[in-house]
Amino acid sequence: MPTDLLADLPPGEDDCTALFAGPRQATSRLVLLHGWGADADDLLDLGPVLLGADPAGIGLSVVALRAPLPHPAGQGRQWYDLQQPEWPQLPEARRALRQRLLALGTSVPLQHTCLLGFSQGAAMAIDVATGGGPDDGDPLPLAGLVACSGYPHPDWQPRTPRTAILLTHGEQDPVVPFAASVALERSLAEAGGSVRRIAFPGGHSIDAELIAPMREFLVRSWQGR
Repeated sequence: MPTDLLADLPPGEDDCTALFAGPRQATSRLVLLHGWGADADDLLDLGPVLLGADPAGIGLSVVALRAPLPHPAGQGRQWYDLQQPEWPQLPEARRALRQRLLALGTSVPLQHTCLLGFSQGAAMAIDVATGGGPDDGDPLPLAGLVACSGYPHPDWQPRTPRTAILLTHGEQDPVVPFAASVALERSLAEAGGSVRRIAFPGGHSIDAELIAPMREFLVRSWQGR
């Protein structure tokens, strides 16, 4: 599966580091946001697994974004430092991710883009997609949103989502408590969102049993647009 850095893309596409699979110009796109301490390549191979095919073979663009900050352990990346009290880097992380997604939308419209995040990446995806931060803009008109093992940010107040949302979470997750996805579901539903939550008997992971329902959700989301 061919992958390359997006560093040579035009400035309007994405001026930050990412990994790309499949065509850069396509009718549909899947954007992946990795978790705390991982990197862009952590989720890139999930793309063809979810699609059931090589993205290049079906003409679908897959982009795995790299978080902007180095992890304090010296390996991997982070969207913001979880170890700092009150997460002071979160507001800038929100703004930066929103701009990256809008930039990617110049080549493949957001209405044809599904966003998938894991752990900290899931928290960022939900926050930015729903315009939930105090300084955020309107919710993004995505085709679909998948949040795996995510959690709500303390000041997150979602507006009515403009996309269907799928939440997944392991009931024995030792990193992000299972109750976090319950709280996400409740807040999103109260905001008027279309949300479904899938629980599975496992830990902090994307369980193999989730691939089929996630693929079904993605295909339905793209077809609905």
